[in-house]
Amino acid sequence: MSVIMPSTTKSVYIKHFVDAGVPEEEDFEIVESQVDTSSLEDGQVVVQVLYMSVDPYLRGGMKSQGAPKDAGRRLIEGFVSGKVAASKNPKWTVGDFFGANLPFSTLQVISPDSKRMWKLTGLVSEETLSYGVGVLGMPGSTSYAGISGILRPNPDSDHKETIFISAASGAVGSIAGQIAKNVYSLNTIGSAGGVEKVDLLKKSFGYDHAIDYKSLPEGGEREAMVAELKKYAPEGIDMYFENVGGYHFSAAFDSLRAHGRIALCGTISNYNDVNPKFPEVNISSMIYTQQRIEGFLCFPYLAGQKGNFLKDMSAWIKEGKVSSIEETFYEGVEAWPKAFRSLFVGTHKNKGKVVVRI
Repeated sequence: MSVIMPSTTKSVYIKHFVDAGVPEEEDFEIVESQVDTSSLEDGQVVVQVLYMSVDPYLRGGMKSQGAPKDAGRRLIEGFVSGKVAASKNPKWTVGDFFGANLPFSTLQVISPDSKRMWKLTGLVSEETLSYGVGVLGMPGSTSYAGISGILRPNPDSDHKETIFISAASGAVGSIAGQIAKNVYSLNTIGSAGGVEKVDLLKKSFGYDHAIDYKSLPEGGEREAMVAELKKYAPEGIDMYFENVGGYHFSAAFDSLRAHGRIALCGTISNYNDVNPKFPEVNISSMIYTQQRIEGFLCFPYLAGQKGNFLKDMSAWIKEGKVSSIEETFYEGVEAWPKAFRSLFVGTHKNKGKVVVRI
């Protein structure tokens, strides 16, 4: 075991609850403190976090839900990847690469839990360690779970099935589209905002068809989206991978064929609303059309409790089935607040996974 003397760690905190709108950079703070890494207990390891994930779902934990605003100061926790710096755990060796769901602190002492920390040694290198918060982390496992576990393309279908994926140029959508097309041979339709991102869908991520939702007429987005989907899937869509909510969901549901499936991954369009409005669903029609809507989480797939995510995704990367892995980097832990705001503020041109590199 290598021994590290007491060291400095930097951590990302939200100062207080923010119920409405996008949190400002001033709502966060980076706190520097000392962590004693010199005397580990049996089973403990010291981890050095080298990459921090930046994800829309974290917005939910920044709302008060009735608690006093000032009670909201807390250390943010999310997906990270890095290296083991010291170990008194027989399952972990100094230098091992890992992915994990941990507090956003650059150096910390933990007792590894297989449900919260998984080994990436042999799957990534120093140069690709960021994949631990991307294609081999939460976004990749979410894409894998949504398509392979929830939507489950039907190889015995009497027609080539069509999938519609919203937020298709983002961390999840960019990977999901490649799995859908290159692993399951589906007809793929993706939506994204702006000409540049629409071009990215077709040229980089291999989507068969792309819809620019920013070009839809204000006030008539739902009907216009239905018309766009009908253009590329005249008989309707078989699957919808939901990342946005709002009129995207309504249009997809209106376009869903009999036996159609919807995987509920996220609803980024209402994350910053105090009282979000949710689409109505005609559950009576679903009975006779035998349609299915299902929510899901990626954790069971990351932990290896369901499917074979790490094995399958690593193979697909090697085989070139998942070949376009876009990442947008922000440098230094101090940049995490700015990176988080970029997910919601349209002036930023993020592509694929947004990552903070320490």
